[in-house]
Amino acid sequence: MAFALSPEREQLAAQILTRYPDPRAACIPLLHLCQQQHGWCSPEVIDYVARRIGVSTAHVLGVVTFYTSLFQKPHPPNVVWVCRTLSCDLRGAKVIQEHLERRLGCRPGGRSKDGKFALKKAECLAACGGAPVVQINDRYYENLTLAELDRILDEIAARTAAVEPSEPRHQEPDAGGAA
Repeated sequence: MAFALSPEREQLAAQILTRYPDPRAACIPLLHLCQQQHGWCSPEVIDYVARRIGVSTAHVLGVVTFYTSLFQKPHPPNVVWVCRTLSCDLRGAKVIQEHLERRLGCRPGGRSKDGKFALKKAECLAACGGAPVVQINDRYYENLTLAELDRILDEIAARTAAVEPSEPRHQEPDAGGAA
């Protein structure tokens, strides 16, 4: 089954393509746009992006396999990245990661029992001044305490339906910016 963007996202794709003199430069933004709608970069998404920018599917697959923010299999709707660089570790990132493992019931690379969250470790989230830092979807949360993290997770979980691993999702992009 061929992949297609929703009409709203198709308009965004057209806008993205106008930003670049060479359509190949739009590969990553288009992949992110498709992933926001579909939940992962399926073979159909890869084929769609390859056709839109005029490259081979092998080229697009190479991009997908290189970037950790692009998912190669069905993924939970919320991705929690824990920064584990030295500055974050010195300010409690290991405690935050262990707390997340207990709360979500999974280790980094896994998914929560309810299917709402994926837990990942990041080598660096580039926000050392706000350590410890967690990125959830496209939003950063800095200077976190366990209580604040729990509050944030509760809010996100309350507005997120669990998604089966093979089910694509059609959610709107996160309106939140960097915190």
